[in-house]
Amino acid sequence: MSPMTPLIPFLPLAAFAVNIFFGRKLGHKAAWVSIGASTASCAIALPLIFQVAGGAHFAASARWLDLGGRGLDFGYLLDPFSATLLFVVTIVGTLIQIYSTGYMHEDPRFSRFFAYLSLFMAAMLTLVISDNYILFFMAWEIMGLCSYLLIGFWFEKDSAANAARKAFLTTRVGDVGFFLGIMTLFVAGSSLRFEDLAATVKAAHPVLPAAALLIFCGTIGKSAQFPLHVWLPDAMEGPTPVSALIHAATMVAAGVFLIVRSFVLFEAYDAAMNMVTMIGAITAFMAAFIALTATDIKKVLAYSTISQLGFMVTALGLGGLSAGTFHLMTHAFFKALLFLGAGSVIHGTGTQDIREMGGLFTKMKHTAWTFLIGSLAIAGVPPLAGFWSKDEILLTAFEAGNFPIFALLCLTAFMTSFYMFRLVFMTFFGKARNHHIHAHESPAVMTGPLWVLAIASVFVGLPGSPFFNHWFQGFLHGHGHHAVHPVNWIVVGASISAGLGGISLAAVFYLGQGGFPQKVASAFRPLYTLSTNKFWFDEIYAKFIVAPFNGVGRMLFSFDQKVIDAAVNRTGLATLNTSAFKNWFDKYVIDGFVNFTGHFTQLLSALLRLMQTGFVQHYLFLIFLSVLALMLLEMRL
Repeated sequence: MSPMTPLIPFLPLAAFAVNIFFGRKLGHKAAWVSIGASTASCAIALPLIFQVAGGAHFAASARWLDLGGRGLDFGYLLDPFSATLLFVVTIVGTLIQIYSTGYMHEDPRFSRFFAYLSLFMAAMLTLVISDNYILFFMAWEIMGLCSYLLIGFWFEKDSAANAARKAFLTTRVGDVGFFLGIMTLFVAGSSLRFEDLAATVKAAHPVLPAAALLIFCGTIGKSAQFPLHVWLPDAMEGPTPVSALIHAATMVAAGVFLIVRSFVLFEAYDAAMNMVTMIGAITAFMAAFIALTATDIKKVLAYSTISQLGFMVTALGLGGLSAGTFHLMTHAFFKALLFLGAGSVIHGTGTQDIREMGGLFTKMKHTAWTFLIGSLAIAGVPPLAGFWSKDEILLTAFEAGNFPIFALLCLTAFMTSFYMFRLVFMTFFGKARNHHIHAHESPAVMTGPLWVLAIASVFVGLPGSPFFNHWFQGFLHGHGHHAVHPVNWIVVGASISAGLGGISLAAVFYLGQGGFPQKVASAFRPLYTLSTNKFWFDEIYAKFIVAPFNGVGRMLFSFDQKVIDAAVNRTGLATLNTSAFKNWFDKYVIDGFVNFTGHFTQLLSALLRLMQTGFVQHYLFLIFLSVLALMLLEMRL
């Protein structure tokens, strides 16, 4: 037990309370309340993480609720997996909040933005250290609320408000499945604690396979996997720091972390593992294919995030627990770097369309160099972080003997390096395509975090490399386990070839003068159209899901109108004008109830104010009467 552990999520929660109630008075100082809380959480977490790395194990729980002999306990658990996520969330979250002070400096709702970020940090940290599904799910839903609030932060724009609703409703579909999975698991076992999951699986209850698939629904929604991936690209309507923190580095990774926490359950059933593998592989390839033609700098990165999450899910489905977790960690650093770099580009140019950019390398050198490092990392160029973790996933597929999945992931890795360097070359190289853009470098408060994340993107993968004897993999599986295995040069060659091949092809297309992009788009028009239209998922959902539900809503509204009209006729009010009756009902019944609530509250507060006299003797007298009443009640009982 560590008494300091509960402070890790509590401090950001306290920062949220301070900023939401006193943010207007604090002004721009609200940012430092949030940053101070996040930094303090990081300072508490890092020593605990190092102790876990040395073999320590922290856990504590207390009974929350008794349900007919079966109890629900709340507590925390610090093991290698939660320590890994704790390391990512506290460091990346703090850096992104520092960056946000520059990016959001002119926003009129500055303090509210940091209040929402603090609430999200509190929820995410609670999820990471929670030791059971119920507390995990509570934090999971608060994160969903924060995502909704921050995607629609600039709600004056219809596109932002619509994107927030789309994200909220789409992820709720997955969350309903997740909640049903938790309830199914509760029926099958006596405990919902993660550490008791192995015993529950050992009992082999017949509903456990269904529980695994339902829990996986939560991952599909939160981590934007096929077919619920459509919300994440639209989530880019939120401020860029939100895209970096929530929709790239942390919250979307929570779905992958859910599989990690439930891995014992999934591993016991081949059907569940096959479903995870299939969904992950489809998502990885499909999102990368769409990213090939995207022109919004943030949406390229959004589809890249979906694809990389697909890589992680595929690895877990193939049994690669350490491979999926390793890529989750490294991806958080270089994808946060890329999103913040994109935010710096937007801040310096005022546009998100890469077709209007070009030649920014000389004008935004800090942004350009750090973005290049992040792009090399995600492309899998050695020895950067992305190479080691992506190579582990390819090795997992190869050693599993699943060569179709291995080939598909290699092709996806090739597309990843191509679309990332398409983005780099179109943004930072060549000549400026819009001469009305006067680009400038971002302030140091923004470029500083970029360099910290860039350095991390170079070195954070080394603990999982052969140079460190695959220390990270051994750490995840326990110190008695040694994850040392010989280098598979076939996999290494395929990984490096995919990365360098994609970069080379992008250079030919976008640095050359042959007009190759237009020629290829014309030659492969059906594939180009499929990519630019994003497989028509939004149109399909709009026609077959949204439109039918809107039709049902209009039908019910029409039915409601007919019921009201019939009631008017039956009660002898037919001679009255129907609209006049509705106005009367609204004014005297609906408004009357609301007004009564307000007047009753005022009356009650007036009575309570009579008790606040300011005289100590009156308060002592009330305490005496209260104690006397309690004694009399005890005597009667």
